[in-house]
Formats: sequence, C-alpha cells, structure tokens
Amino acid sequence: MAVQLGGTPIKLGSLPLSVVDDAGVTWLPTKVKGWSSPGVRAELHPRQADHGAWASPAYLDARPISIEGLIAAPTTAARDAAIEQLYTAVALTDTVLVVEETVPKQVTVRRSGEVLVELVNPYSATYSAMVTAADPRRYSTTLQSQSTALPSTTGGLTVPLTVPLSISTTVVAGSITLVNEGNIATRPTFTVEGPVTNPTITVQYPDGTVRALLYGSTLEVGDELVIDTDLHSAVLNGTTSRRLYLSGQWPEIPPGTAVEVGWYADSSDPAALLTGSVRSAWM
Repeated sequence: MAVQLGGTPIKLGSLPLSVVDDAGVTWLPTKVKGWSSPGVRAELHPRQADHGAWASPAYLDARPISIEGLIAAPTTAARDAAIEQLYTAVALTDTVLVVEETVPKQVTVRRSGEVLVELVNPYSATYSAMVTAADPRRYSTTLQSQSTALPSTTGGLTVPLTVPLSISTTVVAGSITLVNEGNIATRPTFTVEGPVTNPTITVQYPDGTVRALLYGSTLEVGDELVIDTDLHSAVLNGTTSRRLYLSGQWPEIPPGTAVEVGWYADSSDPAALLTGSVRSAWM
C-alpha cells in the first residue's frame, strides 16, 4: 500500500507524486512553479494629449506549470519502471493535476515541453516536467450536482363545500441551487433528459437579474442534452451538436455567490429531468 509523504500531496492523472508507492519507490516533488497564479492578457493604449492609457478588459492567460522532483527506488529496475510511469503520466491528452491544499483544487493539463530526467545513481533520478492548463482556473475537486423535475402542482380541491375541509397541494419547485465558493466566476453544465419540448433554463442571481437559455426543439424519451456553458456547446446523446437550437444568454456564477437554477417547458412530463453541475473556481 502506498504511503503518503509529508507536505502538500500532488497527483498527476493516476500517478501520485508525493508517496512511497507499492514498489517501494519514493516520489518526492521538490518544486512546483505556476500553481500560484497565471499571467494576464490585456492591452493598454496611450491616451492622446492626456495622462495614462486606456485599459482593455483583462483575462487570465493559459497556466504553464513546471514540476520538479526526485525518484528514489530500491532497485535499478524499479527506478527505470518509475521513469516510464512518469513519461506516461505527462500525457499529450487532457490529464487532471490535483494539488491537495486545504481546499483541494485541480486543473486539466497537457504536456507542453520536454520531460527531463537525469539519472543520479543506479537507484535514483531527478526529473522536470512542463505541462499547461489551457483553462487557467483552479477548480474544486468536489463536483456539485443537483437535479430537479419540471415544476408542477398536484392535489388540492375546489368544490362548494361549507364544512371545514382542507386538502393540501404538493408543489414541485423545479429549481436547484448552485454555489461558487471560489474567487473567480465559474460556468455550470446542464443536462436535460427527455421527454420535454422547448425547455428553458433560467439562472437567477442574488440581485434578481435572470439569464435564460432556450432549447427550441423536442427531446424524446431516452434523449439526453448536455449544455456546456464554458464551451458554449449543446450535444445530444453524446454525439450530435444541437447548438443551432440554443438561444439566450450564457450564464456563469460569480465568485462567492449562490444562484437559483430553474426551468420550464411547453410540455410537462414527470420523467423529464434537469441536472446542474458546477465546480467552485479560483484564480
């Protein structure tokens, strides 16, 4: 069984970088650069005949991260096998890098430079790997996910009775709450399961303003539509783009804010379901 070392645990894909693993190999990260803050993309245009400059909107740039560390193994074969594990973990495809801070956070990275390995002796090596997160935001490792059916009212009775009589109604609100505990806006993903016709998703902010997304088509029984508000995409059943049928405003959740997500549709079916998912985000 792997033994966790002291310090802040780091994991790249399925490879923990702060442990003594089952083969007796010690993985010890010695330096991580780029985790604290990405660069900023902005422009300044000088004011003519005046002091200062006009500032454009500022955006975070991609986040390059370099990881340096030590591999110490009980045998040369174990050292070499560990090096091959490292080459595999620093992948050319999307890989999740997790840093177990007080609030654990993750980014999705790809290899963006050489993986440099220096053999120190028959049992150990040092390494340096460069990866880059195209999305610079650091996300919570905890995914919030809530679901709701369409709003509906059942029960109740209206008849000309004079005796004391009370028959209660049951109201399904058709809403959920999503929270961003971080310090930069984050963008949710919505999954709509049919059957439903022309569903509209609304996001209400604490000041009362509302952003809405309308899907102007029908989802049949068994259909699943995934709306990614970061990628600005709508994908039906995992394969077919339905972005053409989507209109409205792309919502996001400001830092330190809870929003109420609701929905309604032209048709009401108890099997229809909306699921909202989001991760809190930090700069």
